[in-house]
Amino acid sequence: MSPQSSLEHSEAPRESTRSVLLVRPSALGDVCRSVPVLASLGRAFPSARIDWLVQPEFVDAIRAHPTLNEAVDFPRSRFARWWFPPRTFEFLRWVRTFRHRYDLVVDCQGLFRSGLVTRATGAPIRIGDRNAREFAWLGYNRRHVVDGHAHSVDRWLALIASEGIEPIPDTRLYLSDEDRHWHRAQSLGDRYAVIAPTSRWGSKRWPIDRWSKVLPSLADHGIEAVVLVGAPGEQEQTATLRQGSSSSPMSMIDMTGRTTVGQMMSLLNGASIVLSCDSAAMHMTVGFDRPLVALFGPTDPSYVGPYGRPDAVIRAPGATGHVSHRHHDDSTMSRITHTAVIQRVNEVLDAEGSSSR
Repeated sequence: MSPQSSLEHSEAPRESTRSVLLVRPSALGDVCRSVPVLASLGRAFPSARIDWLVQPEFVDAIRAHPTLNEAVDFPRSRFARWWFPPRTFEFLRWVRTFRHRYDLVVDCQGLFRSGLVTRATGAPIRIGDRNAREFAWLGYNRRHVVDGHAHSVDRWLALIASEGIEPIPDTRLYLSDEDRHWHRAQSLGDRYAVIAPTSRWGSKRWPIDRWSKVLPSLADHGIEAVVLVGAPGEQEQTATLRQGSSSSPMSMIDMTGRTTVGQMMSLLNGASIVLSCDSAAMHMTVGFDRPLVALFGPTDPSYVGPYGRPDAVIRAPGATGHVSHRHHDDSTMSRITHTAVIQRVNEVLDAEGSSSR
């Protein structure tokens, strides 16, 4: 066996691993999908300190997780053009602060900067995908091949499994006490729905006017209010839906861009049903095990869909998953009819009603 393959097939030592760093700075949905890696590391190294390198705007997604010791800020905006002096030197100084702080580092981002941070830690064990993009693999001394056709959660779990770490597909998310208190103060009633209709990618949005046609089916199931959620800067995407709901018997509460990540999580956790396109809100809903209807067009749910919840997905007829993610044409998503969504909403809420009786 060659020295390279010997490294690849060895296992992370339990006794000498006292500190672990999980590298997954972004994006919000990807951070949520990486939580099973955190749970697996916690099970494998119960006495170790386990930190997570993440962008500060996404910290809420993981900060209350019982396995996490510290969320370490990755200031992406500060180093957006890190290759230009003097920012280069500032970035390198920041990277060196991780030197010899960790025994084990797992890079679940697989891009140049995450690989560079992983390498800069000088950790004895630095795990990553052998085929990571942007030469990130140069930062690892344990390089493993993962199935590029598997769901993203399964890919990262397979990565640590290659080190003898038992993969735990635990997607659970946790709320802070602060966000629980905020949610109680909203007085949303016992039954409300959350709709997450927005996306930075125009190709992933369902035509906004069609959401209004689904509202009566929610009211028929005793839903008293609908809460709209989305990222800052996406309020314009929900304007038509707000206007189209004026005749609905339910109240419409638009919180698009008005919540922290933790507050949005609390809204999803309390929802009777969540309707979403391919978005971070969808992955959070999985983390709280809430009833879900998820609409997919250009992206493939077998790779990035709600993990373990294929029953929640409505896929646009004829969708191939090969439409450019920067494409703004919603023609693929337009193939999903409002009748198909209403039917699925009825099925989900009927099932929820049966299980609660």
